[in-house]
Amino acid sequence: MLDIKFIRENTDLVKKALGDRALKFDLDGLIKLDDCRRKILSELEELRAEKNRANDEISALLKSKQNTQTKISSMKTTADRIDCLEEALKQASDELGNLLLGVPNIPHPSIPRGDASLKQTVRSWGQLRNFDFKPASHIELAQHLGMIDFAAAAKISGANFILYKGWGAKLERALINFMLDLHTQKHGYTEIFPPFLVNRASMTATGQLPKLEEDMYRLKDDDLFLIPTAEVPLTNIFRDAVLNEEDLPVYYTAYTACFRREAGSYGKDTRGLMRVHQFDKVELVKFVKPQTSYDELEKLVCDAEEVLQLLKLPYRVVMLSTEDLSFSASKCYDLEAYAPGMDKWLEVSSCSNFEGFQARRGNIKFRQTKDGGAKMTEYVHTLNGSGVALARTVIAIMENYQEKDGTLTIPEVIRPYLYGRERIS
Repeated sequence: MLDIKFIRENTDLVKKALGDRALKFDLDGLIKLDDCRRKILSELEELRAEKNRANDEISALLKSKQNTQTKISSMKTTADRIDCLEEALKQASDELGNLLLGVPNIPHPSIPRGDASLKQTVRSWGQLRNFDFKPASHIELAQHLGMIDFAAAAKISGANFILYKGWGAKLERALINFMLDLHTQKHGYTEIFPPFLVNRASMTATGQLPKLEEDMYRLKDDDLFLIPTAEVPLTNIFRDAVLNEEDLPVYYTAYTACFRREAGSYGKDTRGLMRVHQFDKVELVKFVKPQTSYDELEKLVCDAEEVLQLLKLPYRVVMLSTEDLSFSASKCYDLEAYAPGMDKWLEVSSCSNFEGFQARRGNIKFRQTKDGGAKMTEYVHTLNGSGVALARTVIAIMENYQEKDGTLTIPEVIRPYLYGRERIS
């Protein structure tokens, strides 16, 4: 969330940010509403001061045993007006708060301005494999090897769900354990196993609500949401909390299932594992000081990259443009792994810096000592990234590691998690 004071003092910057994102928002209407709120507040404060003075005068009259009826009668009118203004202030403040939830974050100056076609490839890693046969798609491989039963998943739950079986299920579990071990043992993250259901306040704090509610799975009887990513429960661990400066940075990682309705996926490729309603992901979340957050973003990207490097999957790092940026992010890098069977680069990780945007929505602060010894509180900066998402990473593994005879070679780094096995056949 952007602070209304910041918006008022930087109206042109916020309007430009909306234009860069190609979003329509009545910013002038928001400021007019705030003008109204401020006017109500000003009158209310004057009347409260007047009421306090009158109370003092009435007390003095009572002590001197003088008639207070005229003063009390006049104050009843003032009290009624105060009640009316307090209700008007609450309505204006609530409306303003709801409107502020619809203002996106300011894109960082370093990212490309424009649509998705303007995203920039920052670097690439690995060599694309030269096949001496036509590589099969992950769908063909999964069916041939009995690793995924798409028909059973559709029967049980509906289209675009997954039922891993046999070595498919074991591969999924091995990848989760490998990634958690890497991030906790080498990269310094603390492992969390959070709830998969969160409340509305949690979804609002990280920015999924109210904008993306149609993409979320909601339990109508309890107003709880299935998490779209572990970012939501991990970030909300510190909602309404004040951290100590010496405790920062805080690094958390978690495996969770993730649930998304994919309401906006019409016309996109939804075959196989490309766009599914439930998928597994290992998430990385950071709480850091504002002055180090962009260095922390680069480190976060490197942590996610190492997963792909150890799996020996060719990938590229892409800086997103303003129109492709998520609502809450200020800057984002995508990691895209190559899938030869589909002949596509697939997003397997997004690493974002939200600066203080989520922290303001979730009221997450840290206490620091300024020059002179004064204690001050400031919003932390939050970051998160996929470390990494599994549905598409499984596509990349299956399609890159397939052999001419229809078998799959298992990436060497996860063989210890699969009983030392080298091949799936």
